[in-house]
Amino acid sequence: MATEDQIKKIDDLVVRFAGDSGDGMQLSGTLFSDASALTGNDIATFPDYPAEIRAPHNTIAGVSGYQVHVGNHIYSSGDKCDILVAMNPASFKSNLKWAKKGATIIVDIDTFTEEAMKKAGYTEDPFTDELERAYTIIKAPVTSFTQRIGNEQGADKKTADRCRNMFALGIIFYATHKKLDQTYAYLERKFAKKPDVVKLNKAVLTEGFEYADKLEVMHSHIFEIAQADQMPKGRYRNITGNVATAWGLLAASERSGRRLFLGSYPITPATDVMVELAKHKSLGARVFQAEDEIAGICSAIGASYAGALACTSTSGPGLSLKSEALGLAVMVELPLVVVDVQRGGPSTGLPTKTEQSDLNQALYGRNGEAPLVVVAASSSANCFYWAYNAAKIALEHMTPVILLTDGYLGNGSQLFRIPKMADMPSITPRLATPNDPDYRPFRRDEEKFARWWALPGMEGLRHRVGGLEKCPDGPLSTDPENHALMVHNRQEKVDRVANYIPDQEVTGNPDADLLVVGWGGTSGALTLAVEELNNEGKKVAYTHFNYICPLPKNTGDILRKYKKIVVCELNNGQFAGYLRTKYPECPMIQYNKIMGLPFEVGELKAEFNRLLAE
Repeated sequence: MATEDQIKKIDDLVVRFAGDSGDGMQLSGTLFSDASALTGNDIATFPDYPAEIRAPHNTIAGVSGYQVHVGNHIYSSGDKCDILVAMNPASFKSNLKWAKKGATIIVDIDTFTEEAMKKAGYTEDPFTDELERAYTIIKAPVTSFTQRIGNEQGADKKTADRCRNMFALGIIFYATHKKLDQTYAYLERKFAKKPDVVKLNKAVLTEGFEYADKLEVMHSHIFEIAQADQMPKGRYRNITGNVATAWGLLAASERSGRRLFLGSYPITPATDVMVELAKHKSLGARVFQAEDEIAGICSAIGASYAGALACTSTSGPGLSLKSEALGLAVMVELPLVVVDVQRGGPSTGLPTKTEQSDLNQALYGRNGEAPLVVVAASSSANCFYWAYNAAKIALEHMTPVILLTDGYLGNGSQLFRIPKMADMPSITPRLATPNDPDYRPFRRDEEKFARWWALPGMEGLRHRVGGLEKCPDGPLSTDPENHALMVHNRQEKVDRVANYIPDQEVTGNPDADLLVVGWGGTSGALTLAVEELNNEGKKVAYTHFNYICPLPKNTGDILRKYKKIVVCELNNGQFAGYLRTKYPECPMIQYNKIMGLPFEVGELKAEFNRLLAE
C-alpha cells in the first residue's frame, strides 16, 4: 500500500489506452475521462480509431487508441502520454512513440506470444535493457487474471476476455488515485438486465486495482491530478463534439420555434450527430435516414421549404455529393445547416482520421456563383454553440450555412457547462406575413438583404421558387441583366452577414512581431503553444477564426499590423490561400500538417521559435 507522501501531486496527466479493435480501449478511455470529470478534473480526449472496419487480429492496422488529458485547465488532448496501456504487441509497437521518456507503460504480457509478436513485426524480444531503462514497464498478466476470475464466476473464455479492458482500467484508477465508485455505477446502469455481466466486470476492475496496489513499483508512480479551479459554477457533463453539435441544433430549434428536421446518410465520422438527434423525438426532432447523401440534403431542402429548421450532416465525400443540391438551396435562398465533420481525404482517404481539408470545398465547391456562409467550431464543447450560431444565421439571413467540425472535435470530448435556454441569443426566423400585398419571392430586407420566408399554406402568398433563375418578382428569366442582378444580390446577402458578427480578437503579446493564425479545431494546441512561449519571454500574438465566410470586418486591419504571419492548419494551406486572395498585401507563412493527426504543442513551439529566430 502506497503512503500519502509517495503520491505525486501534478497539474495534468496524459493517459493513452491502446489495443486491438474489440479490446474495449474506447470504452476504457471514456470511463476514465468520465470518472476524472466527476472528480473535478478538466479533460480533453482524442479517440484514434483504425481506418479498417476489422483489420487482421494482432496487426498494427487494427490498433485502436484513446488518449485522455486530465488536469487543472486543459486546452488539448496532449502530445505524448505519461502512462501508456498496451494490450498486445501491435499496440505496444505502434504507440511507443507517443510515450514520454520515463513514462509508465503497462502491457498485457500474456499477449506477447511468439506468433503475436511476429504479426506485429517484431523479430526479437521488444523489452530490451535500453527500453526498460528509458521507461517504467509493468508486465501485467491481464489475460490470465481475467480468465481466472471468469472461470470462478462460470463465464466462458470469450466472455471473460471481453473484460480485459476493465483490469487495465483498474490499474489506471490506482495509478491516478481515483475511486471505482463511478465506474461501478456505470456498469450497474449499462447492464441492469445482465447481473452476471455486472458482477464479472466489477470483479475484474477491482482485481486490476488490487493488483496495482500489490506492485511495489507502482507505489512510486501514483499521481494525484489537480482539479479544475477556473471553471464557473454550473452543471457539467463530458460531451463529444458530435453530441454537442446535435444539442446545439436542438437548442436552436427550441429557441426559434421551428421544428428540427435532419435528413442525412450515415458516414464516418459524422454519423453520431444523426444517432444523437434520433434519440430526441420528444423534443420535436425528426430524423430521416436517407438512401444516399443526395437524398439526405434534398429532403432537408424540402423540409426547409415547409418551414422547418432543416439540417443535414456529412463528411468530405458526402459534402461533394451534396454540392448540386447546395446550389439549389443557394438559388432558392432557404435556410439550411450543413454539418461537415471533416476527415482525411481525398476519396475514401482516412475515414477515421482528422483533417481540415474540406475548406476549399465548403467555400467554392458548387457550380456557378453560389455563395453561402461558412463557420467552424474550435473545440468539442463549443460545437454546441457553433451549431446554434449556424442555425441562427441560416434562419435570420435566409441562407445555407456550412458548419465545419472535424474528426478530432467530433469524436473527442471535453467538459461542457450546460447553459440555460434563457441565456442563449434569440433567434428570429424571417417569416413572411400572411396576405402581405407587397410580398414577392425575392423582395429583400434593406439591412440584411435577405428575402422573406413564405411557408406553404400561408394565406395569399402563393409563389414560385426553384433552381432556374428568376426575377425578384418570381417569374422565370434568362435575361442577362437580371441574372447579373440576382448573382450580385445573393453575394451581397452573404457579405452583409459580416455586419452581424463580432470583430476578430487577438490574444497573446500586444507587442509581438509574429502573429499565429489558426481556424477550426486547431485552437487547443495553438492556444497552449502561444501561451507557453509568452510565459517563456517570447513575443507572440494569436488570432483564431471561427467565422470563415464572410470574415470579420476587421480581419485586414489585424493582418496588416504584423511583420510575420504564420497560418497553421491541418491541410496543405487552404486557409492561407483564402486569406491571400482577400489580403494579398499581407505576406503569410504556412505551417501545415497532413498526417491525419492533430497538432502537437511541441512541434508548434519549435516552428514558432524558428520563425522568431530568423
